[in-house]
Amino acid sequence: MIDLKLLRDNPDLVRTSQQTRGADPSLVDKLLEADARRREAIQNADALRSEQKAFGKKIGQASPEERPQLLEGSNELKARVKEAEEAQKAAEQDVNDLQFRIDNVVEGAPAGGEDDFVVLEEIGEIPQFDFTPQDHPDLGESLGLIDMARGAKVGGARFYYLTGDGAFLQLSLMLLAAQKAREAGFKLMIPPVLVRPEIMAGTGFLGEHADEVYYLQNDDLYLVGTSEVALAGYHKDEIIDLKDGPLKYAGWSSCFRREAGSYGKDTRGIIRVHQFDKLEMFVYCDPAEAAEQHQALLNMEREMLAAIDVPYRIIDIAGGDLGSSAARKFDTEAWIPTQNTYRELTSTSNCTTYQGRRLNTRFRDAENKSQVVATLNGTLATTRWLAAILENHQQADGSVVVPEALRPLVGKDVLVPGTAK
Repeated sequence: MIDLKLLRDNPDLVRTSQQTRGADPSLVDKLLEADARRREAIQNADALRSEQKAFGKKIGQASPEERPQLLEGSNELKARVKEAEEAQKAAEQDVNDLQFRIDNVVEGAPAGGEDDFVVLEEIGEIPQFDFTPQDHPDLGESLGLIDMARGAKVGGARFYYLTGDGAFLQLSLMLLAAQKAREAGFKLMIPPVLVRPEIMAGTGFLGEHADEVYYLQNDDLYLVGTSEVALAGYHKDEIIDLKDGPLKYAGWSSCFRREAGSYGKDTRGIIRVHQFDKLEMFVYCDPAEAAEQHQALLNMEREMLAAIDVPYRIIDIAGGDLGSSAARKFDTEAWIPTQNTYRELTSTSNCTTYQGRRLNTRFRDAENKSQVVATLNGTLATTRWLAAILENHQQADGSVVVPEALRPLVGKDVLVPGTAK
């Protein structure tokens, strides 16, 4: 949630942010009004409690003859205090509800929607084939790597099996990401994939895009769409120690997304599926260091993409296409030859103090004062990377060259049709 002090000091900044996102700017004024009512309710309740305390002393000093009448007045005052406290509680709830409805304040992102991103950089050469390239589902089937038909038979549309070398290809990719993360100071975590509602809401995933999330009603639990959720909840209601620098975690987990509303969009193959594996980096840091940490996460993604040797570009996501928790987000998109376009492989978001405030995660500054922590996240590997690897490294005979960094675990330099194990 946003900082109320920031809202009071600079409401125009928050209004502009809402407009940049295409969200409702009137929520800013509603929250300001609710905050004023809350402060008034607190003052009223505090005044009545002080009056009650003073009245109690008066009763204690009263004579036996005076006490019955004073006790009657005490009961009346007690009822007024209770009423004031209930009003305070209701006013505080109104503020909390409105705070949860306002998205994080955009920092530096371009205005506009999904198509208004800014291309920051293009890396690598787009391959030029002297044959008609196959798409990754056909390559996956001919090489014995991906079984979409049996995935659909067992789980329904957008489920799949990774088989034989396909499974080893993903494992090698994920293990390489885990090793790179550890070398960069991240602690590897295998977190829960089911979380409580307060954790899902705390990370900002139960807003407008709640229909993307799988919910288990009988258990009141949510399946995560990214290990960011569980990692963000790891230090809920804690004061963490940042004296030696940011806390960095890398979560390896299966992830689940309903992909509601995406009918007909990237539905062939494994680019947009309901279940996939992902290694997600997550950082807790001093808000003053958040922009620097954001660039560090992006550089980690650059290094990982270089290791699999695919052409890609980096884009600055427009405000209207940001998730509610992100103040700024960079995506990396790999070239998919058969689609003649770029498709997202990774994203990295600076969530500033938005999640930290919702989840009550704090740290002590140089003056030992408690402050809200900043959080950031970034993807280092995920199942859909296989699509980019297969399509960009294919050869005329239908084989696929395995990126050198993945060969030790895959155990092969080239994947050849009819030889999968």
